[in-house]
Amino acid sequence: MRPFRFGAVVREAESGKAWAEKARRLEGAGFDVLLVPDHLVGPRFAPIAALTAAACATERLRVGTLVFANDFRHPAVLAKEAATLDLLSDGRLEVGIGTGWMARDYAGAGMTLEAPGVRVGRLREAIAVLKGLWGDGPFGFEGEHYRIDGLDQRPKPVQRPHPPLVLGGGGPRVLRLAAEQADVVNIGMRVKGDGSGPDGRDGGLEAFLGKLRHVRTAAAGRSLELGTSVVQVGERKAEEAWSAADSSSLDETPQVLLGTRGDIVDKLRYWRDQHDISYFVVHNERDLPAFAPVVEELATARG
Repeated sequence: MRPFRFGAVVREAESGKAWAEKARRLEGAGFDVLLVPDHLVGPRFAPIAALTAAACATERLRVGTLVFANDFRHPAVLAKEAATLDLLSDGRLEVGIGTGWMARDYAGAGMTLEAPGVRVGRLREAIAVLKGLWGDGPFGFEGEHYRIDGLDQRPKPVQRPHPPLVLGGGGPRVLRLAAEQADVVNIGMRVKGDGSGPDGRDGGLEAFLGKLRHVRTAAAGRSLELGTSVVQVGERKAEEAWSAADSSSLDETPQVLLGTRGDIVDKLRYWRDQHDISYFVVHNERDLPAFAPVVEELATARG
Protein backbone atom coordinates (compact mmCIF):
# COMPACT_ATOMS: atom_id res chain seq x y z
CA MET A 1 0.00 0.00 0.00
CA ARG A 2 1.39 3.37 -1.03
CA PRO A 3 1.72 6.16 1.52
CA PHE A 4 -0.47 9.21 1.16
CA ARG A 5 0.88 12.18 -0.76
CA PHE A 6 -0.71 15.61 -0.78
CA GLY A 7 -0.30 18.40 -3.27
CA ALA A 8 -1.78 21.84 -3.78
CA VAL A 9 -2.25 23.91 -6.91
CA VAL A 10 -1.04 27.47 -6.34
CA ARG A 11 -1.51 29.96 -9.16
CA GLU A 12 -0.18 33.40 -8.26
CA ALA A 13 0.83 35.89 -5.59
CA GLU A 14 1.19 39.66 -5.40
CA SER A 15 5.00 39.55 -5.13
CA GLY A 16 8.00 37.28 -5.08
CA LYS A 17 8.10 37.47 -1.30
CA ALA A 18 4.44 36.50 -1.03
CA TRP A 19 4.98 33.60 -3.43
CA ALA A 20 7.90 32.30 -1.36
CA GLU A 21 5.78 32.58 1.79
CA LYS A 22 3.01 30.53 0.20
CA ALA A 23 5.51 27.81 -0.66
CA ARG A 24 6.95 27.79 2.86
CA ARG A 25 3.45 27.61 4.39
CA LEU A 26 2.64 24.56 2.29
CA GLU A 27 5.88 22.91 3.36
CA GLY A 28 5.23 23.74 7.01
CA ALA A 29 1.70 22.34 6.82
CA GLY A 30 3.01 18.96 5.66
CA PHE A 31 2.08 19.11 1.99
CA ASP A 32 4.38 17.18 -0.30
CA VAL A 33 4.10 19.05 -3.60
CA LEU A 34 3.41 22.58 -4.83
CA LEU A 35 1.90 22.48 -8.31
CA VAL A 36 1.19 25.16 -10.88
CA PRO A 37 -1.02 24.93 -13.98
CA ASP A 38 -0.03 26.01 -17.49
CA HIS A 39 -2.48 28.35 -19.22
CA LEU A 40 -1.97 31.49 -21.26
CA VAL A 41 -5.15 33.13 -19.96
CA GLY A 42 -6.34 33.82 -16.42
CA PRO A 43 -4.62 34.66 -13.12
CA ARG A 44 -1.77 32.15 -13.27
CA PHE A 45 2.00 32.43 -13.07
CA ALA A 46 4.20 30.94 -15.79
CA PRO A 47 5.39 27.52 -14.57
CA ILE A 48 9.18 27.46 -14.87
CA ALA A 49 9.89 30.77 -13.13
CA ALA A 50 7.28 30.13 -10.43
CA LEU A 51 8.56 26.64 -9.66
CA THR A 52 12.17 27.78 -9.52
CA ALA A 53 11.27 30.45 -6.99
CA ALA A 54 9.23 28.00 -4.91
CA ALA A 55 12.05 25.46 -4.89
CA CYS A 56 14.59 28.07 -3.81
CA ALA A 57 12.31 29.14 -0.94
CA THR A 58 11.90 25.63 0.49
CA GLU A 59 13.96 22.60 1.46
CA ARG A 60 11.70 19.54 1.36
CA LEU A 61 8.72 20.59 -0.76
CA ARG A 62 8.58 19.07 -4.22
CA VAL A 63 7.49 21.25 -7.13
CA GLY A 64 5.68 20.37 -10.32
CA THR A 65 3.09 21.17 -12.94
CA LEU A 66 -0.50 20.09 -13.33
CA VAL A 67 0.15 20.21 -16.20
CA PHE A 68 2.49 21.58 -18.89
CA ALA A 69 0.53 22.04 -22.13
CA ASN A 70 2.58 20.15 -24.71
CA ASP A 71 1.45 22.36 -27.58
CA PHE A 72 3.04 25.43 -25.97
CA ARG A 73 6.66 24.17 -26.09
CA HIS A 74 8.83 21.98 -28.24
CA PRO A 75 9.79 18.95 -26.09
CA ALA A 76 13.49 19.67 -26.59
CA VAL A 77 12.97 23.06 -24.95
CA LEU A 78 10.94 21.55 -22.12
CA ALA A 79 13.52 18.79 -21.59
CA LYS A 80 16.26 21.40 -21.15
CA GLU A 81 14.18 23.60 -18.84
CA ALA A 82 13.02 20.65 -16.72
CA ALA A 83 16.51 19.17 -16.35
CA THR A 84 17.82 22.54 -15.22
CA LEU A 85 15.00 22.96 -12.72
CA ASP A 86 15.50 19.44 -11.39
CA LEU A 87 19.15 20.29 -10.74
CA LEU A 88 18.38 23.66 -9.14
CA SER A 89 15.76 22.07 -6.88
CA ASP A 90 18.10 19.24 -5.80
CA GLY A 91 15.91 16.64 -7.47
CA ARG A 92 12.50 17.82 -6.31
CA LEU A 93 10.77 18.26 -9.67
CA GLU A 94 7.70 16.41 -10.94
CA VAL A 95 6.90 16.95 -14.63
CA GLY A 96 3.18 16.94 -15.27
CA ILE A 97 2.30 17.13 -18.94
CA GLY A 98 -0.84 17.02 -21.05
CA THR A 99 -1.93 17.81 -24.58
CA GLY A 100 -3.17 21.33 -23.98
CA TRP A 101 -6.92 21.70 -24.26
CA MET A 102 -8.44 25.05 -23.27
CA ALA A 103 -9.82 26.79 -26.35
CA ARG A 104 -9.32 30.28 -24.90
CA ASP A 105 -5.56 29.69 -24.64
CA TYR A 106 -5.33 28.76 -28.30
CA ALA A 107 -7.68 31.48 -29.57
CA GLY A 108 -5.98 34.22 -27.57
CA ALA A 109 -2.54 33.23 -28.85
CA GLY A 110 -3.66 32.67 -32.44
CA MET A 111 -2.87 28.96 -32.23
CA THR A 112 -4.84 26.15 -33.87
CA LEU A 113 -6.60 23.76 -31.49
CA GLU A 114 -6.32 20.53 -33.43
CA ALA A 115 -8.45 17.43 -32.96
CA PRO A 116 -7.92 15.45 -29.73
CA GLY A 117 -6.40 12.51 -31.59
CA VAL A 118 -3.75 14.74 -33.17
CA ARG A 119 -2.87 16.31 -29.83
CA VAL A 120 -2.63 12.94 -28.09
CA GLY A 121 -0.39 11.61 -30.86
CA ARG A 122 1.86 14.64 -30.54
CA LEU A 123 2.00 14.19 -26.77
CA ARG A 124 3.02 10.55 -27.17
CA GLU A 125 5.94 11.62 -29.35
CA ALA A 126 6.85 14.44 -26.96
CA ILE A 127 7.12 12.00 -24.06
CA ALA A 128 9.47 9.83 -26.10
CA VAL A 129 11.60 12.89 -26.84
CA LEU A 130 11.66 13.99 -23.19
CA LYS A 131 12.74 10.59 -21.94
CA GLY A 132 15.31 10.27 -24.70
CA LEU A 133 16.90 13.66 -24.07
CA TRP A 134 16.99 13.01 -20.32
CA GLY A 135 18.98 9.84 -20.98
CA ASP A 136 22.72 9.49 -21.43
CA GLY A 137 24.40 10.42 -24.67
CA PRO A 138 23.09 11.78 -27.98
CA PHE A 139 19.47 11.09 -28.87
CA GLY A 140 17.74 10.87 -32.21
CA PHE A 141 14.05 10.67 -33.05
CA GLU A 142 12.02 10.72 -36.24
CA GLY A 143 8.27 11.08 -35.83
CA GLU A 144 5.26 12.63 -37.45
CA HIS A 145 5.46 15.74 -35.25
CA TYR A 146 9.07 15.97 -34.00
CA ARG A 147 12.57 15.27 -35.30
CA ILE A 148 15.66 15.15 -33.08
CA ASP A 149 19.08 14.73 -34.68
CA GLY A 150 21.71 13.41 -32.27
CA LEU A 151 21.00 16.01 -29.58
CA ASP A 152 22.88 15.60 -26.30
CA GLN A 153 21.56 18.11 -23.78
CA ARG A 154 23.19 19.05 -20.50
CA PRO A 155 22.62 19.19 -17.62
CA LYS A 156 20.89 15.89 -17.18
CA PRO A 157 18.22 15.66 -14.47
CA VAL A 158 19.35 14.82 -10.96
CA GLN A 159 16.59 12.21 -10.65
CA ARG A 160 17.40 9.16 -12.71
CA PRO A 161 16.34 7.97 -15.14
CA HIS A 162 14.23 11.16 -15.12
CA PRO A 163 11.93 13.22 -12.88
CA PRO A 164 8.58 11.56 -12.17
CA LEU A 165 6.28 12.00 -15.14
CA VAL A 166 2.68 12.91 -14.30
CA LEU A 167 -0.12 12.64 -16.84
CA GLY A 168 -3.63 13.74 -16.08
CA GLY A 169 -6.91 13.42 -17.88
CA GLY A 170 -10.22 11.68 -18.23
CA GLY A 171 -10.45 10.56 -21.85
CA PRO A 172 -9.59 6.96 -22.80
CA ARG A 173 -6.72 7.86 -25.13
CA VAL A 174 -4.95 10.08 -22.60
CA LEU A 175 -5.51 7.60 -19.77
CA ARG A 176 -4.12 4.78 -21.91
CA LEU A 177 -1.04 6.85 -22.71
CA ALA A 178 -0.64 7.72 -19.02
CA ALA A 179 -0.91 4.07 -18.01
CA GLU A 180 1.76 3.12 -20.52
CA GLN A 181 4.24 5.96 -20.00
CA ALA A 182 3.68 7.92 -16.77
CA ASP A 183 4.83 7.38 -13.22
CA VAL A 184 1.76 9.14 -11.78
CA VAL A 185 -1.75 9.26 -13.24
CA ASN A 186 -4.06 12.07 -12.13
CA ILE A 187 -7.60 10.98 -12.93
CA GLY A 188 -10.03 13.75 -13.75
CA MET A 189 -13.00 14.59 -15.91
CA ARG A 190 -12.88 14.30 -19.65
CA VAL A 191 -12.87 17.63 -21.47
CA LYS A 192 -14.80 18.46 -24.61
CA GLY A 193 -12.94 18.13 -27.88
CA ASP A 194 -13.58 21.77 -28.72
CA GLY A 195 -11.81 22.92 -25.56
CA SER A 196 -14.84 24.69 -24.11
CA GLY A 197 -14.73 22.90 -20.75
CA PRO A 198 -15.33 19.59 -18.94
CA ASP A 199 -17.75 17.10 -20.44
CA GLY A 200 -20.64 17.07 -17.97
CA ARG A 201 -21.65 13.58 -19.09
CA ASP A 202 -18.39 12.21 -17.70
CA GLY A 203 -19.07 12.72 -13.98
CA GLY A 204 -20.22 10.34 -11.30
CA LEU A 205 -18.94 7.33 -9.43
CA GLU A 206 -19.30 4.76 -12.19
CA ALA A 207 -17.41 6.90 -14.68
CA PHE A 208 -14.60 7.41 -12.16
CA LEU A 209 -14.35 3.70 -11.36
CA GLY A 210 -14.39 2.94 -15.07
CA LYS A 211 -11.35 5.17 -15.57
CA LEU A 212 -9.53 3.33 -12.80
CA ARG A 213 -10.26 0.00 -14.50
CA HIS A 214 -9.14 1.40 -17.85
CA VAL A 215 -5.82 2.61 -16.41
CA ARG A 216 -5.10 -0.69 -14.67
CA THR A 217 -5.83 -2.68 -17.81
CA ALA A 218 -3.68 -0.44 -19.99
CA ALA A 219 -0.84 -0.44 -17.43
CA ALA A 220 -0.43 -4.20 -17.90
CA GLY A 221 1.28 -4.62 -14.54
CA ARG A 222 3.32 -1.40 -14.53
CA SER A 223 3.64 0.14 -11.07
CA LEU A 224 1.75 3.44 -11.05
CA GLU A 225 0.92 6.03 -8.44
CA LEU A 226 -2.76 6.97 -8.80
CA GLY A 227 -4.09 10.37 -7.84
CA THR A 228 -6.84 12.88 -8.42
CA SER A 229 -7.58 16.56 -7.94
CA VAL A 230 -9.97 17.57 -5.15
CA VAL A 231 -12.17 20.45 -6.30
CA GLN A 232 -14.41 20.83 -3.22
CA VAL A 233 -13.41 20.43 0.43
CA GLY A 234 -15.49 20.75 3.62
CA GLU A 235 -18.48 22.81 2.55
CA ARG A 236 -19.57 23.18 -1.06
CA LYS A 237 -18.68 26.53 -2.61
CA ALA A 238 -19.53 28.16 -5.91
CA GLU A 239 -17.07 27.40 -8.70
CA GLU A 240 -14.39 30.03 -9.21
CA ALA A 241 -15.21 32.31 -12.15
CA TRP A 242 -11.78 31.72 -13.75
CA SER A 243 -11.82 27.95 -13.30
CA ALA A 244 -13.00 25.31 -15.75
CA ALA A 245 -13.72 22.88 -12.90
CA ASP A 246 -17.27 21.54 -12.62
CA SER A 247 -17.99 19.63 -9.42
CA SER A 248 -21.75 19.30 -9.89
CA SER A 249 -21.63 15.59 -10.72
CA LEU A 250 -18.69 14.48 -8.59
CA ASP A 251 -20.12 14.06 -5.09
CA GLU A 252 -19.53 10.31 -4.92
CA THR A 253 -15.95 10.53 -6.13
CA PRO A 254 -12.77 11.51 -4.26
CA GLN A 255 -12.79 14.80 -6.19
CA VAL A 256 -15.44 16.16 -3.81
CA LEU A 257 -14.71 15.74 -0.09
CA LEU A 258 -17.51 17.29 1.93
CA GLY A 259 -18.09 17.03 5.67
CA THR A 260 -15.98 17.27 8.81
CA ARG A 261 -12.28 16.58 9.10
CA GLY A 262 -13.10 13.09 10.32
CA ASP A 263 -15.42 12.49 7.37
CA ILE A 264 -12.72 13.54 4.92
CA VAL A 265 -10.05 11.43 6.61
CA ASP A 266 -12.33 8.39 6.41
CA LYS A 267 -13.03 9.02 2.72
CA LEU A 268 -9.36 9.35 1.86
CA ARG A 269 -8.52 6.16 3.72
CA TYR A 270 -11.31 4.38 1.86
CA TRP A 271 -10.08 5.51 -1.56
CA ARG A 272 -6.51 4.59 -0.77
CA ASP A 273 -7.20 1.25 0.90
CA GLN A 274 -9.92 0.08 -1.50
CA HIS A 275 -8.87 1.70 -4.79
CA ASP A 276 -5.14 2.46 -4.37
CA ILE A 277 -5.55 6.23 -4.87
CA SER A 278 -2.88 7.78 -2.68
CA TYR A 279 -2.06 11.19 -4.20
CA PHE A 280 -4.61 13.94 -3.55
CA VAL A 281 -4.20 17.45 -4.96
CA VAL A 282 -6.20 20.40 -3.64
CA HIS A 283 -7.36 22.31 -6.73
CA ASN A 284 -8.31 25.63 -5.07
CA GLU A 285 -6.26 27.61 -2.57
CA ARG A 286 -9.47 28.56 -0.75
CA ASP A 287 -9.76 24.92 0.38
CA LEU A 288 -6.31 24.75 1.98
CA PRO A 289 -7.46 25.82 5.49
CA ALA A 290 -10.01 22.99 5.53
CA PHE A 291 -7.61 20.43 4.10
CA ALA A 292 -4.47 21.23 6.10
CA PRO A 293 -5.78 19.54 9.30
CA VAL A 294 -6.51 16.42 7.21
CA VAL A 295 -2.92 16.39 6.00
CA GLU A 296 -1.70 16.72 9.57
CA GLU A 297 -3.87 13.82 10.78
CA LEU A 298 -2.87 11.50 7.97
CA ALA A 299 0.85 12.27 8.18
CA THR A 300 1.45 9.18 10.29
CA ALA A 301 -0.26 7.04 7.65
CA ARG A 302 2.37 7.84 5.02
CA GLY A 303 4.95 5.35 6.09
